[in-house]
Amino acid sequence: MWRRVPRADDGRVTETLTGLHLSLLEILALLAAVALVVARWLPPAARPPVTVAAGAGFLLSALALGVVGIRWQLLPVLAGAAPALPFAAAPLVRQRTGRRPARRARWWLALPGSVACAALIATGPAAAWAFPVPAFPDPTGPFTVGTRVVQWTDPDRPETATPDPADRRTVVVQLWYPAQQSPAGTPRAQYLGRTEQEARTVSAALASYSGLPGFLIDGVTRARSHAVVDAPVTGDGGRFPVVLFSPGLGGVRTQNTAWAEELASHGYVVAALDHPYDSAAVVLDDGRTIDTGIASTGDDAEDDRRAVETTRIRAADLGFVLTQLGRLDRGEFPDPLTGRLDTGRAAVTGHSLGGAAALQAARQDSRFAAVIDLDGYPRDPDPRPFPQPALALTQAVGPQTDERYLPRLTEVLKLSTATSYRLTLPGAAHLTFLDAPLYLPPLPSLVGSLGRAGSPRVVAEATLAFLDATLSWKPGDLPAALSAHGDLTTYRPGSGG
Repeated sequence: MWRRVPRADDGRVTETLTGLHLSLLEILALLAAVALVVARWLPPAARPPVTVAAGAGFLLSALALGVVGIRWQLLPVLAGAAPALPFAAAPLVRQRTGRRPARRARWWLALPGSVACAALIATGPAAAWAFPVPAFPDPTGPFTVGTRVVQWTDPDRPETATPDPADRRTVVVQLWYPAQQSPAGTPRAQYLGRTEQEARTVSAALASYSGLPGFLIDGVTRARSHAVVDAPVTGDGGRFPVVLFSPGLGGVRTQNTAWAEELASHGYVVAALDHPYDSAAVVLDDGRTIDTGIASTGDDAEDDRRAVETTRIRAADLGFVLTQLGRLDRGEFPDPLTGRLDTGRAAVTGHSLGGAAALQAARQDSRFAAVIDLDGYPRDPDPRPFPQPALALTQAVGPQTDERYLPRLTEVLKLSTATSYRLTLPGAAHLTFLDAPLYLPPLPSLVGSLGRAGSPRVVAEATLAFLDATLSWKPGDLPAALSAHGDLTTYRPGSGG
């Protein structure tokens, strides 16, 4: 099956074979390389035309890839074909020049070399499959999606991560919103940043934070999502509920792009935060990059204390952004979304530590009408009752799960004075809840076993069902909709769970 996957910086796309995650040009190089290795084993009459066609195809595709950019996954293909080319071409050259052809190596001498070249070539598509350019699922809602980035500074809060008491807390926020249909060929949004350079900076920071070599995930910088930057807001739909999102520790605002685009296509405005000195890398409007200041100390008690403090700061960031969205809606500063945001219908959400921040923000700020925790361990040191309905999506609990996680999460969910839910997704892992399954190897221990298409679909469907019921008041059986995706536990006020 063929799928159009964004690959170029100007918004152009190339046809990509979904199963192999290779472009047409890369497939041509791969087939030519295979043909060069196979040519040695063909009948004598077939060798010349196959060698000429394969050699020409390989050289032309290699030159073209050199111009548009060679992905590291194709380097084994080129390396495997390079020694095969002269051996395949040598008999033809000798024949053309009238020189006496050299004796061909016996098959048992040539076979190891051919097998080695073929094995090297085969690692190319395997690597492209394991670390692909992410192909974002098509949003299923009635709206197309626009996006843009804003930066806001809170004059009332000092930045505690810097020594200068005059520094104020600044956050970078990406908005996804229902938009008007853009003309065909309109460039789509760069993934991970406003520009390719920002995407490379963020990608390198994410890889470094995760302990991975940066080149392994450099495909994410080639990706574009479905949203259009600065697309005009749709004229339909009235006022939109808002959903605030906080990423995991060391995460970034774009880490749940597929999820955000799906929500926006169904009539929500999603505001995802970068938390400076906490997110892996935050690129400010003036071009400065703030790298994370978070690192494990090796002392569990000290790390827990720092996590509590970080969660407190994030919760304050979320409340500040909701205030800014209200000001934006009232027209206190010019914005295309003025008059279109229903901040009275606001949900606060987050992944991992961001989920903990969302739970804490809900308790502290009654303006939030609902809260979603995506596999986050609650960090509030003083959990108290809160009025919002809550949904916690969790991975399957196993021997490696912190034994404190479920008791603590259950304690917090029971404090809601509204009906709340915990939905455990069979086959999910911690990274299932973000975009990671789209570009990391599909290893169950890493990204779960729901698949590249299944992971974002399940997470989006469950959260949409909850948001539709709690913010949009759409009729339906919410417990049934949630339980269709996993094991559901319902906590009703006064029921004890």
